[in-house]
Amino acid sequence: MEAAPASSGFGSGQGLARSSPRPIDGRGRYPIRLSLRHRHPPWPVSRLVAPRTRSVVAAANPQQQVGVEGGHAICAAMEPERGSPREVREEIARCYELVSRLGRGAVYLGSSRVPATHPHYHQTAELAREIAKLLDCTTWTGAGPGLMDAANQGALEADKPVGGFKIGKEAGEWTTSNFHPYLPSESYHTCRFFSARKHGLVDAVVRNDATVKTAIVALPGGIGTLDEVFEIMALIQLERIGSTLPIPFLLMNYDSYYSKLLEFLDDCKDWGTVAPGEVASLWKVCNGNYEALEYLAQFYNVPAGERNYDISPPSKEHRSPYTIRR
Repeated sequence: MEAAPASSGFGSGQGLARSSPRPIDGRGRYPIRLSLRHRHPPWPVSRLVAPRTRSVVAAANPQQQVGVEGGHAICAAMEPERGSPREVREEIARCYELVSRLGRGAVYLGSSRVPATHPHYHQTAELAREIAKLLDCTTWTGAGPGLMDAANQGALEADKPVGGFKIGKEAGEWTTSNFHPYLPSESYHTCRFFSARKHGLVDAVVRNDATVKTAIVALPGGIGTLDEVFEIMALIQLERIGSTLPIPFLLMNYDSYYSKLLEFLDDCKDWGTVAPGEVASLWKVCNGNYEALEYLAQFYNVPAGERNYDISPPSKEHRSPYTIRR
C-alpha cells in the first residue's frame, strides 16, 4: 500500500490560490463571514483565550503560515517524542521479512469474539485446513482468538505453515499480551502499529509469480474485520494489488451473516456511489465451504482428481449469536 503522493500544495501555494475580497481597512485585513454552522467552533472554547489565539491559528496549519521547513519545526516542537514514522517503517520491514521467510498464502480476516463452541469456528477451521492442502500454502491471520484461531488450528491440522501479525489486544479481550499462547515466536510478529499489520496482511497475498497461490478469506466479523475487508477491496478495485496476477477474494456468508451488508451495497448502486456489477467483480460470495473450495480450485485450475475435500455436509441455517465477552 503505497502512500499517496503529497500533492496538497502546502508551502508551495498550489491548491491555495483562490480569489479573495480586497482589504476593507488600512491595515490590510479581509472581511470574515461566519455562517450559522460556524457559530460553535470545533475546538474547546477554553482554548480561545486572547493571549493564545494567534498560536492556535498558527498551529492549525503551520506549513501555510511559515512554510514547509518552519511547519516541520513547529510540529516537532509540539510533539518532541514523535518518532513513529521511522518506527512504522521499521515495523513494516519486519512484517515483510516474516512474509518472505514463511511464504505467501491464504489470509483470513474474521472476528476475535467467536467462541470455539460456535459452528462458525468449526466451519472456519475446516475451510482453512482444506485450503491449506488445496493451495499448499501458508495460512496468515491476525494471530488473535476467535475465527483467527480457528484458521490457525485448521492449517496446523493440515500440517502446513502458519504466520500471523498480532496486536496487543483484540476486541473483546480484557488484557494486553504481546505473545501468542501456542504459536512459536518465529512464526508471528506483534505489531505496535495497525498500519504495519495491514501492510503485512496485504503483502502476504500479493502474487509476484504465477506459481504462487494466494487467497483472501473474509469470515464473519465486526468493525476490525470490515475495516480490513473494505481496505483490501479498495486496493483491488484501484488495481494497487492484483492487477497483474489476480487474487481470489472470498466473502464467507455463513448463515447469511453478510446478507444485510450485501443489500446495503446494492442500495449504494441505486444511489450511484458504486457502479453496477462493480462489487460483484471484486469478490466471490460463498455460502459454504464446498462452494469456496470449488471456486479456488477453478481459479487455479486444480485438476478434478486433486479436489479431495474432507468437509462436513452443509447444515441448515442456525443463526445462533456469538457469546460476546465484555
